[in-house]
Amino acid sequence: MTSSLFRSSAKFLSALTFGLIATTVQAEPPTQNIPVVYYHKAQVQDVTVFYREAGDPERPTVLLLHGFPTSSFMYRNLIPLLAMKYHVIAPDLPGFGLTESPGRAQFDYKFQHLADVMVGFTDAIGLKKYAIQVFDYGAPVGLRLALARPDRITAIITQNGNAYEEGLGDAWDPIRKYWREPTEANREALRQFLKPEGLAWQYTHGVKDPSIVSPDTYTLDSALMARPENEEIQLDLFLDYASNVALYPKFQQFFRDYHPPILAVWGQNDPFFIPAGAKAYQKDVKTAEVELYDTGHFALETHNDAIAARILDFLNRRLK
Repeated sequence: MTSSLFRSSAKFLSALTFGLIATTVQAEPPTQNIPVVYYHKAQVQDVTVFYREAGDPERPTVLLLHGFPTSSFMYRNLIPLLAMKYHVIAPDLPGFGLTESPGRAQFDYKFQHLADVMVGFTDAIGLKKYAIQVFDYGAPVGLRLALARPDRITAIITQNGNAYEEGLGDAWDPIRKYWREPTEANREALRQFLKPEGLAWQYTHGVKDPSIVSPDTYTLDSALMARPENEEIQLDLFLDYASNVALYPKFQQFFRDYHPPILAVWGQNDPFFIPAGAKAYQKDVKTAEVELYDTGHFALETHNDAIAARILDFLNRRLK
């Protein structure tokens, strides 16, 4: 009796296991494959620009420009989603990520120079038309590209990328002080932003649940910040950020003259670039779309899928 029951149970379990395996094998494959991300380098004068690329080059291009203190790594989760429908390029700026650039004695680390390298980069890889997605430092770099070659810009997506003075939050006060008084003491006071705890704070401040922010982000940023001269490069750029604020009126005139499609997707708890900066785009481009998210500066770390869906909807509707 027991032996018979055991054999019956064994047959049942075997049939159940086979059924599960068969069900797994026979499951329908995904309807669309996740695009492969490729990693390249391009030579632009004396700078070797590292960049990520995904998607069909025959489709419209989206150029992703990162900010401080990160690199194209910040777009690692966004790129495959956008590349389902678009050709996506994400370079590392000089002084950031895996881009190889000269030391401070040979290279002038100012925003205009970063933008000049990016203009050369787009030429080197053959980009003729592209939407720009800008974040943080990527905004003044990308908008300088727009001033230099307005006919190439098909749309602007700005994620906490500012172009208006009302968008600068109180967190800028120590940096504003350095602009007014570029003393060694004021420069030294800004090193707190470059330390591991300062970098981590930028990712977690304003986030409801910091445990969903990957520590890979600020740990990588901290490792790259520790490279020779990198802290000094970043302090040079802090000082030169004043040149971006001085260009805000020209950026705004570009918006009025060319009326590019604009989408602002914004972490509303960002202490550096506050929501007023997102809404300000609507002053100059009435059709600008604004979406605020309950998160901090690095909104993609907590709301990547929602922001990706919003960007795709925007591009699908607004790209000619």
